[in-house]
Amino acid sequence: MRIILSRKGFDSSAGGCPSPILPDGSLCSLPIPDSQSLIRYADLNCHGVNMGSLVEHLTRGKSKRKHRAHLDPDLNAHALPREPGWRGILGQMGSAQGHLREQQVAPGDLFLFFGLFREVQQIKRKWSFVPNSRPRHVLWGWLQIESIVRVDDLAADELSWARYHPHFQYGPDRNNVLYLAAEQLVIDGKQTGIPGSGTFGQIENKLVLTAPDARLTSYWRLPEFFHPTKTTQLSYHLDRKRWTIDGDVCHLRSAGRGQEFVLTGADDAEVSDWLRKLLLNAN
Repeated sequence: MRIILSRKGFDSSAGGCPSPILPDGSLCSLPIPDSQSLIRYADLNCHGVNMGSLVEHLTRGKSKRKHRAHLDPDLNAHALPREPGWRGILGQMGSAQGHLREQQVAPGDLFLFFGLFREVQQIKRKWSFVPNSRPRHVLWGWLQIESIVRVDDLAADELSWARYHPHFQYGPDRNNVLYLAAEQLVIDGKQTGIPGSGTFGQIENKLVLTAPDARLTSYWRLPEFFHPTKTTQLSYHLDRKRWTIDGDVCHLRSAGRGQEFVLTGADDAEVSDWLRKLLLNAN
């Protein structure tokens, strides 16, 4: 099984600010703006909070409730009213899809989505970032691939439940691809009882990629098996100078470019054990 660390949601360049960690610890990944999308921020619900108000307040009006959102990946069943048959879905195209194809990402592989997050507060119905709180890279969702389809190959009546998705709003493009979630997560060939896609409910230490007390959000602490060896590789991070070992963990100066970081060749037993712990009590 390949693991894909996939960067998604607001940050300083896309959207202009971190996504919020709500006062109860809930993670709310804000989708980036997309003028071609059919979905407005005001249409979206995140843990009982309207995303339109979050976006408008946290960006200080640069993004509005009425602005359109690139809801991708779409992992939270409660974010919008759904048609029968809905499941988690990710769209990809351009150089990011080219990289996934080159890395031979296939059904059964697992996306772990991360983004930039920071604690927020609500005072007199206005959302703002908690003073002196620090942004961090945090894992916020997952999707195990059941199937991969090209949008251009779909008949007009196929995937009718998914036609709201932003990747159906673009023109013809043979590199416009959808990753559809499995019904149930499978690890080591065994069903886990965990949905094949979803979002992590609340912030926990095991979800935080940024190392404790790191000066930069891009300095990560990861399980030791991520460290590059003769077999293990994390794409975009092959330079050994980026890595240091510290006991049973490793530290990484993560790459600023690239959306999809694909882990290959790691010991299956170690990866499986980490995934089970990571996804315990998820959703």
